[in-house]
Amino acid sequence: MSPTVPRRILPVIVLSQFAGTSLWFAVNAVMPDLQRDWGLPAAALATLTSAVQLGFVAGTLVFALLMLADRFAPARVFLACSLAGAACNAATLAADGRLDVLLGLRFAVGFLLAGVYPVGMKIAASWYRERLGAVMGVLIGALVLGTALPHGLRALAGNGGGAALSIGGLPAWQSVVISVSLLAAAGGIATALLVPTHPAAGRAARITPRALGLIWSDRRLRASVFGYFGHMWELYAFVVLVPVILATRLAGGAVSAAAFWAIAAGFAGCVGGGLLARRLGSAQVAWAQLAVSAACCLAAPLMLVAPLPLFIGWLLLWGATVSGDSPQFSTLTAQNAPPAAVGSVLTFSNCIGFAISVVSIELFVRAAQVWPLALVLPWLAVGPVLGLWMLRPLVGRR
Repeated sequence: MSPTVPRRILPVIVLSQFAGTSLWFAVNAVMPDLQRDWGLPAAALATLTSAVQLGFVAGTLVFALLMLADRFAPARVFLACSLAGAACNAATLAADGRLDVLLGLRFAVGFLLAGVYPVGMKIAASWYRERLGAVMGVLIGALVLGTALPHGLRALAGNGGGAALSIGGLPAWQSVVISVSLLAAAGGIATALLVPTHPAAGRAARITPRALGLIWSDRRLRASVFGYFGHMWELYAFVVLVPVILATRLAGGAVSAAAFWAIAAGFAGCVGGGLLARRLGSAQVAWAQLAVSAACCLAAPLMLVAPLPLFIGWLLLWGATVSGDSPQFSTLTAQNAPPAAVGSVLTFSNCIGFAISVVSIELFVRAAQVWPLALVLPWLAVGPVLGLWMLRPLVGRR
């Protein structure tokens, strides 16, 4: 890490990523409240989550093709998208139960998150080139914590903390939505004020469709990218289903509190995995974490009826490993792609991965409404198992 990098840069970027990405699952955390107050159907959980994911896919492509983070200062793009995303999230309160309005707002939030998460990564990469792998672990860990945050806020609102979270006398769930929006806006402002553009930051290469062919034709690149696809099959379906799984054993605010910790455990997986990767290599760490998360899927029938401490431990381990391999897959893909095509490969692989997550979310959330979780959850292992198979060419190599 260059000694000329201002010490505030990394903490500001990490905290801003945490704040901005808290928008991602803000509505999921209050879904029981929306279903109670607005009569939303059970299927709305999958539909609204898929809208965010599709918005992110569309936004990632638009931002990359128009090279917006190159045409304008990245911190300004981050600010604009944080403020707009916060406004769209806050507008949830005005939807008044109209599912079409909610879908449009969640799609818009996902679209704008393409100017938060990837742009924050770009800013970090410009300042921390020498130790980017370790920085990536912390940044993606911040995304995981941001994903978990709304559940934590909802737990506070439901366990005696409602007064502290109350904004203008609003109901607890509405205060949670507004709190997340204010936090995201603050993150954007902090980045714009405190993180300057790196003096030597260069323009990214233009996105080229040739990268799609490289993903398939290059053996080592195919291994890392398809391993990532298997990871994405499991990751977001797990995040969406965690409260559903916990509701089989817990109730009320305890569900939100436990959901926060189960998802937030991914921060430890990301940071710990980044440290291990320096000694073992990214491929070995990604393979090990993917194998453990696959085992957690397959163990679901036993763990769902296990004693409560074992049940909670299972979800914490699952949460740590299902997210913990994310930085390693990004690192592997960047390492194995031709230097001139790294941006294109990462863009296309992210878009395909998030599209896979839409299919997985729709399939598993709807299946969980029809069949017992003990029958549904083991099928999440299909993605990790295929990912492990594809990673074989990279295991044993640093």
